[in-house]
Amino acid sequence: MEEDTPSLVDLLDSGLAGRILNYLDEPMDLARFTAVSFSCRRIVVESRCVKDLCIRICPEVSRFSSVMEEDKMSVSGGPSSSEDFAWTNLNMEHRVYGKLAHELIVPPMEKTCICEPVCASSTDHYPRESIIFTLDPRDIKHGRPSYWSSKGESSRDVSETLTYRLHKKLSVVHEVKIRPFQAYFERETPIYSANAVRFRFGYSSSSPGIKSSVLDGFMLSDRSPSEDYVWTYISQEYPMLQEDELQSFKLPRPVLCIGDILQVELLGRVQREEIDGLYYICVCHVYVVGRPLSSISFEVQGQPRQYVLKYLGHQGHPEMPFEDTSGAASQEDETGTSSDNQDSDEDGNNNLFHDSDNQDSDEDGNINLFFDSDYQDSDEDGNVNLFRD
Repeated sequence: MEEDTPSLVDLLDSGLAGRILNYLDEPMDLARFTAVSFSCRRIVVESRCVKDLCIRICPEVSRFSSVMEEDKMSVSGGPSSSEDFAWTNLNMEHRVYGKLAHELIVPPMEKTCICEPVCASSTDHYPRESIIFTLDPRDIKHGRPSYWSSKGESSRDVSETLTYRLHKKLSVVHEVKIRPFQAYFERETPIYSANAVRFRFGYSSSSPGIKSSVLDGFMLSDRSPSEDYVWTYISQEYPMLQEDELQSFKLPRPVLCIGDILQVELLGRVQREEIDGLYYICVCHVYVVGRPLSSISFEVQGQPRQYVLKYLGHQGHPEMPFEDTSGAASQEDETGTSSDNQDSDEDGNNNLFHDSDNQDSDEDGNINLFFDSDYQDSDEDGNVNLFRD
């Protein structure tokens, strides 16, 4: 191919090319296209294909109006003062959403996403029937049954809530599991389940660093002071079975939970205690299936609220080795591929989507796509993070 001969991609209108790329539904597909040439990469970046893909995977992503990187100013979709500044901003947005796209498709971890309990709407006998016991899967703890119990009510319609804090401000949640309590020490061993459940995810607007009223040690109950919660996702209602088993309530799709607060709504009562004739709800265990996002967070700015997606860099992750041969200007070679971006390893395998400044690989020789060497990392399971500049 002659040096000045445009490729098919160069002949495509960028808007049309972006619309075509929006039919791709896997991050790796976009990564492969971006690896073809600098022209392909520019189309992906300028069309904001990675952001659109994140929104298709988790519609909650559309709440974010701008992005930022640690110790750098935020970037919004507004006009820029120069072409270079606009390209820099688009590259930052591409990196941050690229990291998010990778996080959204990583499988759930084996541990619960719950960090600690915050409060219960009521507790019958505190502390021996505290919400804190719902985090322990064991039936017996400290020589007695392990469960939380609400106060008794004469009406079946009175609901309860259990509020927890998740490990991180952003999490991808797949399902919530709940096990009702069976009172084996009562006649006929009744099960004190709820009639239905619903889940709310969000954050506290009045005190983002809200502490657990259970774990602080100075509270006389599970109740927390009134909090102004902002709910960013509210699930449908799920019927709960009156059975002594860990019941799974799968969300319709993996949900990006914006905020570190989970509130479990226990809707309605089904079991009356024989002694006092009141209705109770009792829960043995609550477990959240998903994955906290360790390197992505968010901030809330201004009024009305503006959500800013924030990349935290290498916090909690050791940097992987990389080569740095900075200073070379990007030029396209005769094949239409940037000569500065074309790299190969010792075995002659081509490394995709790299500037020579940004050539990275892990210690096993796996190639990391679309990365800036300043941002090279992988998650704790060793999965590669795509779409880095």
